[in-house]
Amino acid sequence: MSAPAVRRPEPKRPEPAAELSATERRAEKARGRIGVGLIVPGFVYLLLFFAAPVFVLLAMSLYAKPPGAETGVFVPAFEISNYAVALSQYWEPLVRSFLFAGIATVLALLIGYTMAYLVAVRLRQHKLLASILLVILIAPFFSSFVLRTQAWKQILADEGFVVEALRFVAILPEDGRLTATSIAVVAGLTYNFLPFMTLPIYASLERLDTRLLEAAGDLYASPMTAFRRVTLPLSMPGVFAGTLLTFIPASGDYINAAILGNNRDTSMIGQVIDSRFFQIVDYPMAAALSTVLMVVILILVMLYIRKFGTKELF
Repeated sequence: MSAPAVRRPEPKRPEPAAELSATERRAEKARGRIGVGLIVPGFVYLLLFFAAPVFVLLAMSLYAKPPGAETGVFVPAFEISNYAVALSQYWEPLVRSFLFAGIATVLALLIGYTMAYLVAVRLRQHKLLASILLVILIAPFFSSFVLRTQAWKQILADEGFVVEALRFVAILPEDGRLTATSIAVVAGLTYNFLPFMTLPIYASLERLDTRLLEAAGDLYASPMTAFRRVTLPLSMPGVFAGTLLTFIPASGDYINAAILGNNRDTSMIGQVIDSRFFQIVDYPMAAALSTVLMVVILILVMLYIRKFGTKELF
């Protein structure tokens, strides 16, 4: 006779998870309330100091001035023509603002990347010297923005060393000048927003593993090829952040144009908004210009993110 078949024991099914006790449920609810409590203050802050002012700005941009009303008197309306007037009358300062900001961003990128690369990569083994150079970069920006711009005006003055040197080498004519020109405005923007470009790039390059550069050299890559294929791609998050932190505030800046410009062919949209708010007291037009500036910057930033955004940032 054949031996009887051995019946294998069926695998035990996992028992259903035990229900949470009342104490555990109360603890879970308490943690949820704590999370909500941590979120609510920030949400309220953004609502009061960001969303509400933007809403007021949008509403004010549609206000209208009643016939015969005094200066600064406006009533709620839906005057959409304010935007058409703003664009038709002030498109030149608007375009000039983005042009100046774009040039300043490119110049700051060239200067800031060089400085960040020097401090973070080339001088990595010389901690003291790298720290001194970093302090030299940051220290002037503990002073007032206006004072720094005023000092830049003195540097570029007609009797200053810079102008005299440029005249000596025949780059500037004898009656040439730098102040009250677009060159001075762009130079001021580049200088004042340079740390916003340099520090994010420095933070990215500081994390760069130099052994990758050594490996690239072992694979017969030239220094330029190693920079293009290794260093630059790994530093792109810093470049991306730096360009945004430089271009956005530079587009709305008006201090550099007011101090270093001539208020004619160097005026930026920030000057126009400031004048409309505080001198002409035309609140709807100033609000419309502010809204246009905000929307255009938002569109440009979104296009930039879509084109050059990195996974490390999003």
